[in-house]
Amino acid sequence: MSDEAVLSAKGITRRYGERVAVREVSFEVRPGELVALIGPNGAGKTTLLSVLAGVQSADEGSVGGSAQGVGWVPQQPAIYTKLTVAENLALWARLERVADPRETVRRMLEQTDLADRADEQVGRLSGGNRQRVNIAVGLLSEPAALLLDEPSASLDPIQRGRLWQFIADLAAQGTSVVFSTHNVAEAERCARRVLVLHEGRLLFDDSPQALMQAAGGGAAGDKVDFEEGFVAFLQRAAGSERSAA
Repeated sequence: MSDEAVLSAKGITRRYGERVAVREVSFEVRPGELVALIGPNGAGKTTLLSVLAGVQSADEGSVGGSAQGVGWVPQQPAIYTKLTVAENLALWARLERVADPRETVRRMLEQTDLADRADEQVGRLSGGNRQRVNIAVGLLSEPAALLLDEPSASLDPIQRGRLWQFIADLAAQGTSVVFSTHNVAEAERCARRVLVLHEGRLLFDDSPQALMQAAGGGAAGDKVDFEEGFVAFLQRAAGSERSAA
């Protein structure tokens, strides 16, 4: 597997009027990486992901990398509850202009373990299976990178476990995955890297263990609470910014 960056952000800045939602953010994602984007409400997580996906344009900076297309899965499902699973995938396959929509739908039903639900209306599925259909739509064009905005929001613990196993399998097969979450324990458990965004700035880019060390949580491997460490890191970063000002 090549180590060339699949997705890169270089100095991404996005404004809404006078408000700067994302400020000079830069990072790279390698093949098969599972990266969590965490931060408080209003940090700019969704805005950054939508810029990386090409849904919004950056006011400054650029998005690059070797990926020819990026899969985008917004928090609000882009699927039709009155249609069946297969009908949803067929519709989006045509909109994505894939070369062979029928074969693509068959492959995606198998890949997402939804073949036995192909003829079921999406509105009758569990929340976990609806989210799986949503992700299947994002994978139709076989993107090298998949961006997920709060993929496990509103799912119960069993559904979350199944969803994260599916996402981990995607990464193991070489798909790069970047996801946002408010559940920082989920980020610690599921991601190999965490990006901490605060007031539009990227404050941290490393492993969950390194974040704990940066927060003063002790050596890697110590039994410490990740959420408390994350909050301590943000408080320390905010204190440093006030001192610098």
